[in-house]
Amino acid sequence: MSRLARPTDGRVIGGVCAALARRFGTSATTMRVIFLVSCLLPGPQFLLYLALWILLPAEEKTARTAW
Repeated sequence: MSRLARPTDGRVIGGVCAALARRFGTSATTMRVIFLVSCLLPGPQFLLYLALWILLPAEEKTARTAW
């Protein structure tokens, strides 16, 4: 499993679903569908998404050199 960080590529709104998909080894589309279906259930899913958007760090783009 990889480190939980919002990727700079492949994200749609905040990158939360893409980060969770990368962490658990699924596709981002699958994670987005799971999130949308979970919004049909009662609970604070949308607030949790906003909290993760704020709390998860963005993935750093490191400059690779030939050295």
